[in-house]
Amino acid sequence: MNKKSVNDAEVRGKRVLVRVDFNVPLDEQGHITNDKRIQAALPTILHLIREGARVILASHLGRPKGKVNPKYSLEPVAKHLSSQLAQEISFATDCVGDVAMEAVNKLQDGQVLLLENVRFHAEEEKNDPAFAKELAGLAELFVNDAFGTAHRAHASTEGVTHYIPAVCGLLMQKEVEFMGNALEHPERPFVAIIGGAKVSDKIGVIDNLLEKVDALIIGGGMANTFLKAQGFNVGKSLLEEEKVELAKHLIEKAKTKRVKLELPIDVVVAPAFQADAPHRTVNVSEIGEDEMALDIGPASAGKFEALVAAARTVIWNGPMGVFEMDAFAKGTERVAQAVAACGGTTIVGGGDSVAAVEKMSVADRMTHISTGGGASLEFLEGKVLPGVAALQDKG
Repeated sequence: MNKKSVNDAEVRGKRVLVRVDFNVPLDEQGHITNDKRIQAALPTILHLIREGARVILASHLGRPKGKVNPKYSLEPVAKHLSSQLAQEISFATDCVGDVAMEAVNKLQDGQVLLLENVRFHAEEEKNDPAFAKELAGLAELFVNDAFGTAHRAHASTEGVTHYIPAVCGLLMQKEVEFMGNALEHPERPFVAIIGGAKVSDKIGVIDNLLEKVDALIIGGGMANTFLKAQGFNVGKSLLEEEKVELAKHLIEKAKTKRVKLELPIDVVVAPAFQADAPHRTVNVSEIGEDEMALDIGPASAGKFEALVAAARTVIWNGPMGVFEMDAFAKGTERVAQAVAACGGTTIVGGGDSVAAVEKMSVADRMTHISTGGGASLEFLEGKVLPGVAALQDKG
């Protein structure tokens, strides 16, 4: 992480544009149902307030497809933020133009303004230079604290950096340092746990991690494709037939790299994808033609727990089964408990994994929980994130 942060910038009396990720869930009445993303941005906002900056917050919310849609207005977020910061947060009904500029000009040192949804303009996702320049024109410094959108080259994440100096916020700095250090300078043994539904979503991640880890655990729906590659019948389980050859290649690569590639040895199967479906635990060689694997079994969980217990660095992305259904949550729960107890550096990334550790009440025992689903995946793949690359380097 060789990028300048907000700690390296002189901000007193300056207009500072901060890209935050306030893409929060709202109910039908417009009430925020989960404010974790807002909480994650508070350290940077509070730092700028204390340092006497004039803080201009920009974010997207939902997918309004480049058109104004009241359903996706950030106004409820401004009200919620006011209560969190114990000060009145101004709200501009547009993110550019006279309305936005007038609101910015009224700001005093230490005050905060939230702009309306940047995605109400189609130019945002197109990274239109004129729109980016207009957005940048509101401020003298840009701070990117939205790791969750860092993999997108949009006007408010990458475009503005061409017109004003750009540094990272405290959340962005934390995200990149934790994951960067784990990938480049891990304390060993280094174990990665990859789960979720599809191999195709995580080919690049698995490929990149095989260059770095000592052991790679694969669970969830994607394990079926690897089991098929090993010659097992997986019945009606979720399977990407077209990825079986790729799975064979990754198994061979693991052998070449002397990485332990660990797959389930037993699974919990059911005849239907239903919470109340009758289920049983079988060896992976005994999956029936009319059954589908919906969780790893206890023997697999025990094998995975032992690997995690010995690890000094663990990265986890993707659940072990359909953890939303209690009957198929035990594998994910046992892995979550093992990661929480391992004593090393533990990093959880990806929406489903984060939801799982929260459901299992172990989130506060993880070293770092990433706020970016797609961004953390691309980071684990070794891809350059445009929103990070565009920031100023130190020295």
